[in-house]
Amino acid sequence: MKLLEVVRATGLFLLLGMIAPADAQQEQQEKQEQPAKPRNQEQQAKPENRQEQANGQREQQRQQQDRSAKQEQQQQARGQQEQQRQEQDKAAKQEQRQQARGQQEQQRQEQDKAAKQEQQRQQQDRSARQEQQQQVKGQQEQQRQQQDRSARQEQQRTQQRDHEQQVSVPSRQNEHAQQGEQRGTWQEHRAHSWQSEHRDWQQRGGYSGYRIPNDRFRGHFGRDHEFRVYSLPVLVVGGYPRFQYGGFWFSLVDPWPEYWSDNWYDNDDVYVDYFDDGYYLYNRRHPGDRIAISVYVD
Repeated sequence: MKLLEVVRATGLFLLLGMIAPADAQQEQQEKQEQPAKPRNQEQQAKPENRQEQANGQREQQRQQQDRSAKQEQQQQARGQQEQQRQEQDKAAKQEQRQQARGQQEQQRQEQDKAAKQEQQRQQQDRSARQEQQQQVKGQQEQQRQQQDRSARQEQQRTQQRDHEQQVSVPSRQNEHAQQGEQRGTWQEHRAHSWQSEHRDWQQRGGYSGYRIPNDRFRGHFGRDHEFRVYSLPVLVVGGYPRFQYGGFWFSLVDPWPEYWSDNWYDNDDVYVDYFDDGYYLYNRRHPGDRIAISVYVD
């Protein structure tokens, strides 16, 4: 009985020993089969993963290209902005240089204008000084000439006074004889037909005698300076009567009109005037007539 129980127990242990390895082997086999199944699934899933990876890579490349394009656009935009900024800076610098050149040119023109004005002012000052000097010299020369004329006139007057004294101091008898001779001379030069006998200085070929200075002429001759011949020294030179007045001697070269009074040289007011490039004697009683006369200093 006990042996049977031992056999049974032994058989049970053997059975259990055999079952346990079998179960372990089956479990191990199942374990081995279980990992193999996912590998098959993984192998089946690889084409899809590769497609996804390819799509992912393409997406990634696209994104990378987009980023690159954006970066390139940004760089181009920054480059254009930088170029525009540089061009603006360049244009601003050129404008500044042009403005600076314009200001320099304007300053140069203003300086040139100021220099020209200063030169003109200096020229005007020099011209004014030269003109003043010339005026002073002219005044000095005029004063000197006036002094020389005054000296000559004074010398002439002295000589004339001496000559007048010599002429006017003859004896009474000689004086009466001389007056008679003068009257006879005056009468000898009376015209028979004055309109046909007298000639003016143009007809005579022009006046060629002594010319009275203007200042002396204005002071002693002309319509406002009348006199009577009888009150003056009178000489007969070459058969022609010659009288002295205003420091000069005057000789008649033309006959006096026959219709003048016989003693016009004693009673008529006459004056010496300059007309048509020659000297003439005028009679107040006969203003339309003029007798050609010549002027002498001595």
